[in-house]
Amino acid sequence: MPIRPENLARYPADWKAISDGIRFGRAQGVCECAGECGKHPGRCLARHGEEHPDTGSVVVLTAGHRNHQPEDVRPENLAAWCQRCHLAYDAALHAATAARTRWARRTEGMAPLF
Repeated sequence: MPIRPENLARYPADWKAISDGIRFGRAQGVCECAGECGKHPGRCLARHGEEHPDTGSVVVLTAGHRNHQPEDVRPENLAAWCQRCHLAYDAALHAATAARTRWARRTEGMAPLF
């Protein structure tokens, strides 16, 4: 998943090497989701660079943070996930961020009520 510019400083300088180690070293290019995304029972069968078994899109394996904290790069906090599993796992976080963004845009320039 692309890193938002405002979060870039939260990632370590060697993030690319860490991510590659998780995705292609430990996971061997296969999605590590075991159903925690809520989209499938059991292990996801998606493989990097191949057609996704459910969506048909080409899989790009991503490195995801289980606790949503980019600073926490412990191997047990990181998972190699296909785009589908990563987006599903982070869906609540994305919804909350979108709501905050919408609220900020609606209230931009407004004087406080109290």
